[in-house]
Amino acid sequence: MQKEENFDALERLVNEACSQNKVALYDFEIKTTKKGKLMLVSITKIGGASIDDCVSVSRMFGNKLDETDYFQGKYYLEVSSPGLERNLTQKKHYVSAINEKIRITYKIDDKTSNIDGILQEVLPDYIKVLKRDAEMQIPLKDIKKAKTVFEFSNKEK
Repeated sequence: MQKEENFDALERLVNEACSQNKVALYDFEIKTTKKGKLMLVSITKIGGASIDDCVSVSRMFGNKLDETDYFQGKYYLEVSSPGLERNLTQKKHYVSAINEKIRITYKIDDKTSNIDGILQEVLPDYIKVLKRDAEMQIPLKDIKKAKTVFEFSNKEK
C-alpha cells in the first residue's frame, strides 16, 4: 500500500495537530495538481478559527508531513476555516449545523430538487428540515449537495 492511500494515518496526524492547537478538524482532502499534491485542511472551533489558528496548525502539521515524508516529494498545504457557508459532506457536519439554515440539492423520484430550510434533526438515515411551517424528512442517501446558508441581516432603520 502506498503512503498516499493511508488516509487513516494522515487523519491521525492532522487531528493531532488540530488537538494541540485547540481546534477541530472539519474536513480535509488531497488533490493532485500539475505542480504536485495539494492538501486542503479545514479547521473550526467555537467562535471561529482565526488566521493564527490556521498558521499554527499549518506549521505543526507541515512539520509532521515533512518528518514522515508522507507525500515523498513536493506538496502544498492550505489550512483555512470552512467559512460562513460550509459544505455538509459528513454526518458530523450536519450535526454541527443543527438549527442553522441550509440549502440542499437532493434526488426525489429520479428528479433533482432544491430546498432551503432550518436543519432540525440528524438521524441515522435521514435529516429533518423545517421549511416554512412544514417539516420534511430527507434521506441522507438522496442528498447530492448540502451547505449552510449565511444571511446578512440589515439592521438599518
